Amino acid sequence: FEETTVSTDVIVEYEVITDINGVEKCFNEAKKEKVCGLFPVIIDDEFHGVALAYKDNFVKFIKAEGFVTSNFILEHLNLLLCSSTICSMMDLKRLLSYTDIDEYTVGIFDIGVAAYLLNPMKDTYGYDDISRDYLSKIVSSKTELIGKETITLITVEDDRTCKYFSYEALISFLAYSKMYEKLEKSNMIDLYYQIELPCIFALHDMEVRGIRVDKLHLKEYGDELQVRILEVEQEIYNIADEKFNINSSKQLGEVLFDHMKLPNGKKTKTGFSTGVEVLEKIKNESPIVDFILEYRQLTKLKSTYADGLANYIQDDERIHGKFNQTIAATGRISSTEPNLQNIPIRMPLGRLIRKVFIPRDGYVFLDADYSQIELRVLAHISNDDTLINAFNHHMDIHAITASEVFNVPLNEVTPTLRRNAKAVNFGIVYGISAFGLSNDIHVSRKEAADYIAKYFETYNHVKNFLDNAIADAKEKGYVTTMFNRIRPIPELQSTNFMQRSFGERVAMNSPIQGTAADIIKIAMVNVNKELKRRNLKSQLILQVHDELLIETLKEELEEVKDIVTREMKEAAKLSVELEVDINIGDNWYEAK
Repeated sequence: FEETTVSTDVIVEYEVITDINGVEKCFNEAKKEKVCGLFPVIIDDEFHGVALAYKDNFVKFIKAEGFVTSNFILEHLNLLLCSSTICSMMDLKRLLSYTDIDEYTVGIFDIGVAAYLLNPMKDTYGYDDISRDYLSKIVSSKTELIGKETITLITVEDDRTCKYFSYEALISFLAYSKMYEKLEKSNMIDLYYQIELPCIFALHDMEVRGIRVDKLHLKEYGDELQVRILEVEQEIYNIADEKFNINSSKQLGEVLFDHMKLPNGKKTKTGFSTGVEVLEKIKNESPIVDFILEYRQLTKLKSTYADGLANYIQDDERIHGKFNQTIAATGRISSTEPNLQNIPIRMPLGRLIRKVFIPRDGYVFLDADYSQIELRVLAHISNDDTLINAFNHHMDIHAITASEVFNVPLNEVTPTLRRNAKAVNFGIVYGISAFGLSNDIHVSRKEAADYIAKYFETYNHVKNFLDNAIADAKEKGYVTTMFNRIRPIPELQSTNFMQRSFGERVAMNSPIQGTAADIIKIAMVNVNKELKRRNLKSQLILQVHDELLIETLKEELEEVKDIVTREMKEAAKLSVELEVDINIGDNWYEAK
């Protein structure tokens, strides 16, 4: 036995077990307890043991060694996970590739996801954060114990490393009951067990499956971008009548505001500001500005996607990205390594990147996208009769808004008026100001203010809902979604006007955006479950905002279409029908 000597409120003892009898005894003891904390030791994608905590401050580290093989440990771990003992851990997703548990396994608990639900504003949810926040005890963090070292087989036996494993398991054990109680008090038990926990399994499945990439097409796309980059670069030099480093904010500012004498130049300590907002204000002063904005978009596409994606393609010709559910405060899923949710689709060349994503041979992509889900959620939450009636009668909501706000007959609404009305509809959802709307649709601030006022006359229950959302948030300090997801808004207490204004916009939007995020999660989980339940070869491979992408066997296309449509429409019961747009294609671009 060894005891930690670090200065901490939680003293942990651990024992390393490497004999068969000791392993069996340990798992049998754990199965007799109500709760067990565990931490799987996974190095270079291989399982090498598990730390178990189920009594006071004592941890047993079962290490794969000799006759105690990884498979032997996993066999016993699976039995424990499927027993009546509640198994609490950090980051359940990383364990799923090594066990037989699935969405229907009961008694598993991820304290990292629970901590995220209880406070979605934090940057990290490590065991030391959870110990401090829910046990009121300070423990040494992973960094304090082992620094930024990568754990290897050689360092597994190091005392500091074993202490790290022990704390991961121990805090998972000690914090479970406290966190469960807090979830109950916050009315988030259903949110946790019916949405967030099943979501872990769906995200893991998508990570394992990955998405196929056409390497040749990706290279051609990069070459095409490079040609256009050089063309735009030359246009900039011609207009400026000089060569300079376009990527240098200092040099660019000097060219625009010193040499070319363009207006609205604002100097900082390092030179003129050349951010997007500054450039947007002077777009009409010279054609060079449009070329600079295009140049920035193109170079980002080249570096981030054309060149960047190639680094993530694995031997199976697929990219296996990471999906995160504890990052966005709204409840939305985010993706990294690479970020497939941030592909710039507003510019034509940006959309074309989707052509490099292709299904396997004999398959097609089925892309299912919720239609105007946030406006439908707004209609339901605000209980606005006009909005509800428009959606339930399948009317064009943007055309109706254009007719009412801009005071023209419905049959005389032009594409431009409809586009401006769309900006008003979605702007209202995000708490847009008259100043913001005036910039978006290029009208005076007074006209924009009149449009917003007219909108609220047309949809008067929306105005009441937004006002009440702000008032409730100021009183409680947070807002909730339909499914009781909490979004704290500390900015409302700020003495800074800009911070308070931001908080008010968050109060208006979070119940809508958060509810939409919950609905797409429910749909994602249910579609994934149903495809697996029917033993179909078609698989869910990607979730991006309000859309699901399914790699679909051609012979299963109609069945998959029915499953996806039904599960997405029935993901939530609203006062308006959820509409789903489905497209099929031989690549993601065609399917979208």
